[in-house]
Formats: sequence, structure tokens, C-alpha cells
Amino acid sequence: MQDSRPTTPLTWLEPGQAFPPVTQAWGLSSEAPGLLAAGDHLDAHLLIQAYGQGIFPWFSSGQPVLWWSPDPRMVLPLSEFKLHKSLRQTLKNWLLDPGVEMVFDRDFVQVISRCGQAPRKGQNGTWIVPQIVQAYTQLHRMGLAHSAEIWHNGELVAGLYFVNLGHALFGESMFTTVRDGSKMALAMLVSAARRHGFQMIDCQQNTRHLASLGAREIARESFVRWISVEQAKAPIHWPGETLYWDTLTGSDL
Repeated sequence: MQDSRPTTPLTWLEPGQAFPPVTQAWGLSSEAPGLLAAGDHLDAHLLIQAYGQGIFPWFSSGQPVLWWSPDPRMVLPLSEFKLHKSLRQTLKNWLLDPGVEMVFDRDFVQVISRCGQAPRKGQNGTWIVPQIVQAYTQLHRMGLAHSAEIWHNGELVAGLYFVNLGHALFGESMFTTVRDGSKMALAMLVSAARRHGFQMIDCQQNTRHLASLGAREIARESFVRWISVEQAKAPIHWPGETLYWDTLTGSDL
């Protein structure tokens, strides 16, 4: 039987303490692959440090703040985004509707809150707890967390939120109340990111849904090198961006 015990003791982060090297994260044979550290503190400044090193928080109500850096890492190379025929047609139909607006950062707080309320198959509760909402809202006010939103007749019907350091993009969570809404929000982010020369989006962990859209795993070492290069690039201004059909498909609508 394979030994499931972690090879490295879990670090408890005290305020002001640096994260341990990501190479100390628990391995695939452990009970929690990718788990790196735990603590009781979470704010925007700590998030910036974490994302810059390939680390993200993920925990449930009643747990300490748990920090993760899985290996391999799931990413979506923007050149490999799969715009399936059904999604292409859905996007066309929505773009022709005068009541549809695709915008960034109109209501970040509503997006992250709706993501926390969205039911997830096989999950009870949510990891988007009040601490997460507060910290990422603070990060949004600093201009480093954003939301891609789809509105229909004045109502927010789908969206996602993400972290952006330079040209490094880190996808977080999605919600939708309409068919293919979260996929359309992702397509909107992909189209705008392509236009500005971004290369890929971090998806954190492997899911069948993300894989169907073109996401794949890469070694954590490669992922951390990517962050190091991309976060040093000049940031862009997201509000006012929309879905660029030509950038997404290479042709006119």
C-alpha cells in the first residue's frame, strides 16, 4: 500500500512570516496534494505575495486559512481555448440581443457573492466564505482583482472573477443563471486577454469542465517561471473591455 503521509510538516503562517517554498507542498501521494501552509490571517497584501509565488487560498467555513500550490498546475493557454460550435452559436445569439451587455468590473462584489452562492455538484457549502469575499474585494479596490460580467436587460446573469498581476491571470470562480453563461464570461475574458497579449490563464486544479475548454496541466516549476516573467509586465485597464469576436474567432460576427 502506498504511504499517504505527507513528507513535510505543514507550516503554520504567523503574521508577517514568508511563505515556505512551493516545493514543500504536499505531494500527490499525500492526503491533501498541493497543501503548503495554514494560518489564521488573510488580506489583500498576503494574496499578492501568494499569487506571485504560485500559491492560492482554499478553505471552508470552520477551517484555518489553507494555502495551496499543486503540482501539476491546470492552465488554459489562450491559443488553445476551444470555442465549441454550440458556444459559438450561443454567443452570436446573445451578441445580437440589444439588451445584452458584456462588461468588466461593473459590480465585482455581486459577482463574487453570486459565485459563493452558486450550487456545485458534489459539494456542500462554499469555499467563498466571508474572509475570502473581504480579502478579494480589498484586492479589487487595489485594481488587482476583476470581474467579467454578462448583463441582460439590467440584470447580472453570469460572471467570473479573477486576479491580474501584470500579464499573469488567475481565474477564480464562475456563476451563471443562464445556459452557457459562465462559458460566455470565460470567452469574454479570453478575447480581451488575447487582444492585450496575454498568454494563459491559471485554472488552479484539473476539472473535466476546464479540460473541455482547452485547459491542461503543466509542471509547477514551469508555472512559477511563467508568473515571474508575466507579473513584471505593465498591467492593463479592464473596465470598458468587452467581447472581441474577431480576436476570439479570427473572423467577423
